Amino acid sequence: MHKAAFWDRIARKYAADPIADPAGYEATLRRVQALLAPDQAVLEIGCGTGTTALRLAPTVRRYLATDVSTAMIAIAREKLAAQPVPPLSFEVADADAPAPGPGGWDAVLAFNLLHLVSDLEGALSQAVHALRPGGLLLSKTPCIAEMNPFIPRLALPLMRAIGKAPHVLCFNADQLQAAIARQGLRIESVERHGTRGKDFRVFIVARKPG
Repeated sequence: MHKAAFWDRIARKYAADPIADPAGYEATLRRVQALLAPDQAVLEIGCGTGTTALRLAPTVRRYLATDVSTAMIAIAREKLAAQPVPPLSFEVADADAPAPGPGGWDAVLAFNLLHLVSDLEGALSQAVHALRPGGLLLSKTPCIAEMNPFIPRLALPLMRAIGKAPHVLCFNADQLQAAIARQGLRIESVERHGTRGKDFRVFIVARKPG
């Protein structure tokens, strides 16, 4: 599909790039692990090459990680073959489309994804539909609108024009929270885990009623 083309093209480079803020990443992993339980079924949307899924999956009963990019999922499966984690499986799926196993997931994880979907409200609606009553949406999302205005107004359009950046949605943390709340989720926590300068990636814990 067209939206996967950019990610298919850069998948190998993406997999080789180091994590920009390792301490912040580890803080997020610890926070997520504290919110998950061993008997739970977890769906991760926009999993990329599976780095986070491989870290989190051993702590739960079932973990399905999906991404729109076939090339990303191929790399994730290579990693899984080299480091088997029984609860974990990878599938190609679009975060904008209906999620597998509707109503059956204890948690839906969306890391570095919500600014990349075609329709924020639509993707959030699909995530809510996937959750069982009482389930959690855990997201960590770059809020592009909080960056230097030069980035969303000039740099990103120029990079997109030459194929160096994907389409992105520009919103701030308040707008993201409002979109989540409009889907009927109760926001329980809003956090920033970054350790290097101003942190544009907001971590949100939101619960489906019931």
